[in-house]
Amino acid sequence: MAAPVLAFENLGLNQGVRWLFRGLNLAVGERDRLALIGRNGAGKTTLLKLIAGSIEGDEGRRTIQPGTHVVLLEQEPRMAGCTTLLDYVMSGDDAPQQYEAEAIADQLGIDLAREAATASGGERRRAAIARALAQNPDVLLLDEPTNHLDLAAIEWLEDWLKRFNGAFIVISHDRTFLTRLTRATLWLDRGAIRRADVGFGGFEAWTEQVYAEEERNAARLDAKLKLEEHWLQRGVTGRRRRNQGRLEKLKEMRATRAAMVGPQGAAKLVTAADDTNTKVVIDAKNVSKRYGERTIIKDFTFRVTKGDRIGLVGSNGAGKSTLLKLLTGEVEPDEGSVRLSKTLDAVIIDQQRSLMSPEKTVRDVLADGGDWIDVLGARKHIHGYLKEFLFDPGLAEAKVGTLSGGERSRLLLAREFARHSNLLVLDEPTNDLDLETLDLLQEVISDYEGTVLIVSHDRDFLDRTVTVTLGLDGSGMVDVVVGGYADWEAKRRPRTEGRKAPRTAPVQAEAPKKAVKLSYKDQRDYDLLPKRIEEIEAQIARDEAAMADPNLYTRDFAKFTKLGEGIAKLREEKDAAEMRWLELAEQVESLG
Repeated sequence: MAAPVLAFENLGLNQGVRWLFRGLNLAVGERDRLALIGRNGAGKTTLLKLIAGSIEGDEGRRTIQPGTHVVLLEQEPRMAGCTTLLDYVMSGDDAPQQYEAEAIADQLGIDLAREAATASGGERRRAAIARALAQNPDVLLLDEPTNHLDLAAIEWLEDWLKRFNGAFIVISHDRTFLTRLTRATLWLDRGAIRRADVGFGGFEAWTEQVYAEEERNAARLDAKLKLEEHWLQRGVTGRRRRNQGRLEKLKEMRATRAAMVGPQGAAKLVTAADDTNTKVVIDAKNVSKRYGERTIIKDFTFRVTKGDRIGLVGSNGAGKSTLLKLLTGEVEPDEGSVRLSKTLDAVIIDQQRSLMSPEKTVRDVLADGGDWIDVLGARKHIHGYLKEFLFDPGLAEAKVGTLSGGERSRLLLAREFARHSNLLVLDEPTNDLDLETLDLLQEVISDYEGTVLIVSHDRDFLDRTVTVTLGLDGSGMVDVVVGGYADWEAKRRPRTEGRKAPRTAPVQAEAPKKAVKLSYKDQRDYDLLPKRIEEIEAQIARDEAAMADPNLYTRDFAKFTKLGEGIAKLREEKDAAEMRWLELAEQVESLG
């Protein structure tokens, strides 16, 4: 096995009254693709900073091969003192080559001449990505890289990382992103770190095995404190099992909704009986909205019925926020009408999360300083309610300003979900949340009796949550698709490919002596390789899940070895297939 390019031995970091972690051993190989998983507050961001060398541990040793360039993409780019985004990108002793940064920024769709002070979260994030990638790292550390990015930018970043020749460690709540890219998992849990040579696709199967073993061990422990530490893990396992039932319920809801929708892709719904199951809460008819010369929404007709979970997807600037404001009555359409139910009582959880003063305590936020909180008409003790949202009850006295970004987001969700409502409006609710909180949020949304509108770029979360997807492509038209993001993507892919097909015919007629089309073999590879790559990824995920069995190594070493060798061969085949397809794609592009 090749020597690691970077390693830690017995790493420890003390945070005043306690050790955040201690005795951590970690090695990073030159081509590692690592997912770093852990609850909010476990120390994931701090660990990345230690790996980057931007902070030092209190004990342990860090070793790094000479000449290895480590680059950290932080969650919140520090742009103080920078007039433009370009000033930020080119700041510091480790500034990249400007032409490289500008080339990446152009591909990401960001103008680096933009004023830093007024740039949106998505623009700041793109600038930070351009800076990090242009530094030509050997080890790239990514802290929530998809936060504030739209779908197009996320897919671009995925493609870049697939071609990246170095190692990377990524913290992300985006399951689709992690599943597509990672080959091993680091799990930071209660001050210890575990590594499994399975990508994120096999993570949950692995952790279920670990949780089961811990429960068996916990049953033999005498210390009450040790038993108390396991309440969260048991809750996670139970929630995952319940969520399987909720996914079945979601499928049934989608089937019911499909029966109400007209021809696939049409924006109109067949008129349904106005009974308690299909009561219309928002009725939009022939709605159009323009800003200046640009049409944002064009001739949109749709009915939101009681119990719907509606997802809004599309690139930044496509019109998601405008459509959301039209549906909730915040803005008036230029043409058409939007009628809201008179009994509509909405709770809106937006991207800003700026409603809570950092000086307030958790108890102040949830219970106005008391011990009890009214949750949808029922009184609950604050400690019990904190547990429901994955908090240690001891945090009741903690100030909001001491919580991590994910913990503050979770606290806001806990407060807002306690209020009585029949419409939830969630604008990018998954930002800053860890995977366990996303499981909880999925559970709460599934059990919610009202209607839900969700704006999100988290593909897996939408697939697990919504019954209908409203897809915007920036043209003003809105696709109505029963199902989640995958259903919308499957619908738009053939339409996009269909637009490209006619371009080759005129070229052939004008220049018959030139190579104006792919050979039969190249065309066949170009058409079939994407499906083959998906098949390989699925097989890798299945084999990784099988290897995640902690007892497999001792029970059946031959099978363990065979699986490992098979995964290595599949990865080589996948890399070769991706490179081949990319070469063909460049040829197709050059042919027009």
